[in-house]
Amino acid sequence: MSLLATLPAADSYRKTGEGALPSAFAVSELATASFAAVGHEMARLMQALNLLSVKPEITVDHRLASLWFGYSFKPDGWDMPSLWDAVAGDYKASDGWIRLHTNLTRHRAAALKVLGTPPDREAVATAVKSWSIADLETAVVAEGGVAAAMRSRAEWLEHPQGRAVSRDPLIGWQGPRYVKLRDRPHATAKRPLAGLRVLDLTRVLAGPVSTRTLAGFGAEVLRIDPPGWDEPGVIPDISLGKHCAYLDLKTNDGMKRLQELLSQADVFVHGYRPGALDVLGLTRAKRDELAPNRIEVTLDAYGWQGPWSTRRGFDSLVQMSAGIAHTGMGWAQADKPTPLPVQALDHATGYLMAAAVLSALSEAASGSSIMHAHLSLARTAELLAVLGKDDTEAAPINPTPKDYNTETEASGWGPGHRLKPALKVGEASMHWDLPASKLGTSQPIWPLNAN
Repeated sequence: MSLLATLPAADSYRKTGEGALPSAFAVSELATASFAAVGHEMARLMQALNLLSVKPEITVDHRLASLWFGYSFKPDGWDMPSLWDAVAGDYKASDGWIRLHTNLTRHRAAALKVLGTPPDREAVATAVKSWSIADLETAVVAEGGVAAAMRSRAEWLEHPQGRAVSRDPLIGWQGPRYVKLRDRPHATAKRPLAGLRVLDLTRVLAGPVSTRTLAGFGAEVLRIDPPGWDEPGVIPDISLGKHCAYLDLKTNDGMKRLQELLSQADVFVHGYRPGALDVLGLTRAKRDELAPNRIEVTLDAYGWQGPWSTRRGFDSLVQMSAGIAHTGMGWAQADKPTPLPVQALDHATGYLMAAAVLSALSEAASGSSIMHAHLSLARTAELLAVLGKDDTEAAPINPTPKDYNTETEASGWGPGHRLKPALKVGEASMHWDLPASKLGTSQPIWPLNAN
């Protein structure tokens, strides 16, 4: 088999555009290479489906790829909600720095309960000073919250979870089986994923990036969230091209509907930690029964083995744990954690997830067996840590009006403009048939155009 295993060689695609996001790490290089991975796997799929007789040229705009690692949507005449809760951030403890992630109500409540403070940043900062970073991290996680002590790269590589992650492949492929792909008569060399049904059970941020990418090539993406769920700071960025519906999976009716959706899906992308789907009753055996011909790709934060494999996490936390923020602090000659200029672990993992979907589709179309793909933010961090910079003197990349499409996108929040696409594969250039929409605005049904 030739399932995706690593980034493509730099000389295997055409790169345009210049510049770099300022960082101790090769963030722009990772952006370009992860887009190229999508391009390579898309080219393979187009040939496997006989949409093209020869491999198409793959072109990545280095500048635009870097910008897509940030925020892709620019509001016109209105402001986006804040990305962060008022309490979230880095705090100085008695022996180092720790990051509290409090965007979700339950995570904020857990941190405040441990610290015994009201939701006031100054009160939280005062309380954190009396804790060691290890004790506070442990206490917040035990209470059901999420936090990460800042570690150096050396400390992370010696940590039991760091050692476990270093042994993981970039993409873990498991459970070989043969599948039969559903016919998609509307697929063309310009819209190679037309008619592909993608069931999306992912949230902030890597998983939604992957399904947004698939939608950019014509896939029909249906995102499912719990009733009332919202991510106001990011949804306008990542709901592009998708239908978004609510389902309560803790009810019999909600789970029954999800199972019906899964049985009709071609691709299942989710972000559940190891064992979490089993608790819902969607074991591997049940998923195989419901959707034996599905492609399945999933991710977690800290990897699929080791003591933290079931730990909740986000990009900013993994940067603290894995030594990225510490390395950045030294590079910037700063006196506090210095993260990446963008959430690069999320974005790179998302594009690699999309590439993994395409890789599995190519293998299935060629008559080979496929497997489920497992990725993690922590393993992507290890990839970034060893990636070399192409040009250490490259000019900083900042968005300008020329980087955006001239057409207005009528998002569910108001008008705005979207970044121009960074990837082209032959005649297939990424574009989206639907503007970004609010969560819960569609019905949980296939086909998507019937709601």
